[in-house]
Amino acid sequence: MGGERFARAEPAPGLVVLTEEVPAVRSVAVGIWVRAGSVYERREEMGVSHLLEHMVFKGTQRRTAREIALALERLGGSLDAYTTREHTSFQARTLDEHRDAALDVLADLVCAPLLRSEDLELEREVVLEEIATVEDTPDDLVFDLHAAALWGDHPYGYSILGTRESVARLTAGDLRRVYGEVYRRPNLVVAATGNLRHAEVVGRVAELLGDMPEGAVRPRPPAPAAPRAREERVVRATAQTHLVFGTATFGYGDPRRYALILLSSALGGGMSSRLFQRVREELGLAYAVYSFQSFYADAGVAGVYLGTRPEWADRAADVVREELARVARDGLRADELADVKGQVKGQLVLSLESSGARLQRLAACALYGEPFLSLDELMARVDAVELDDVAALAAEYFDPDRQVVVRLGPDA
Repeated sequence: MGGERFARAEPAPGLVVLTEEVPAVRSVAVGIWVRAGSVYERREEMGVSHLLEHMVFKGTQRRTAREIALALERLGGSLDAYTTREHTSFQARTLDEHRDAALDVLADLVCAPLLRSEDLELEREVVLEEIATVEDTPDDLVFDLHAAALWGDHPYGYSILGTRESVARLTAGDLRRVYGEVYRRPNLVVAATGNLRHAEVVGRVAELLGDMPEGAVRPRPPAPAAPRAREERVVRATAQTHLVFGTATFGYGDPRRYALILLSSALGGGMSSRLFQRVREELGLAYAVYSFQSFYADAGVAGVYLGTRPEWADRAADVVREELARVARDGLRADELADVKGQVKGQLVLSLESSGARLQRLAACALYGEPFLSLDELMARVDAVELDDVAALAAEYFDPDRQVVVRLGPDA
């Protein structure tokens, strides 16, 4: 693609709008992000941001739940929402000619949800089923268990969905209170990408959201303390044993992010990675083995996931520790770093084929206070990573003696 143009505006105090014009496509993707997520919650109200995300779809002052569902689908578009540890996002994708309709529906959801008590009991059951789904999906559940073990009492360790007990306690009054405190102009970010015109999007957003009440920027909790290495075993009647190794890293804005992404990719980011080749191809100990990393505002996490038969779990865990120790001691070879740079740069280019990935990249600029980087600038950041940068991170974050390990399975 070519001819993309980034722009930013603030049509009302505290209301940030970012756009990326991509004239080569015939679609638009738009989203509204709210600073509402599990990191802002009290333990006793865990899951309130996620339940609130569900509840806005139950009806607004202008649309019933069915009318919300039909508004874009009847035009061939789609509407979605999700909650993370730090944000709630409402997103739509449509043909470019239906851009204003998409913005109107999203603004309606954010500005005018009814949040009726009579809708809560039904939607509460939906969320409880969602929690049950995670509990029945051990390769998802083990990541929730690992977050709790890694972050301890800090809200980064809270379940985004909440627990059965916390969700059962939430009232319509709780939802209205959180909505009234948070869904305010300083806590909103609007992003749009595709075949659009920046000035037109800004004008429409000003009409739809410019009159939203003002409030205070939502403060984050203090940064979490460094975790203590340990292993936690959870007995569960599963066909496999699931293991997550991981430790806390730095936040999204740290320039070392690019080196860590390269290091993680070399360790377990694809079929050519060290872990895939050793654990799966050479030893046949697992079908799924990979590395991962996530970056939040004030911290991050990097680690390894592995799923294997219970009788092989000890051997597989030992092999992962061996590979972690090797990379922590020796870093990467020069040819490895060159190869993984090519891999990551290729993935960056391919990701730009996705309007959703472009949208996330746009929103992150405002959510994390980072500059928007062109593709060439991103490539340059990747290319600038040196072997010493990777070696320092490997020694600090991949030492097996630093890992918080969670093991979930029948023998734990």
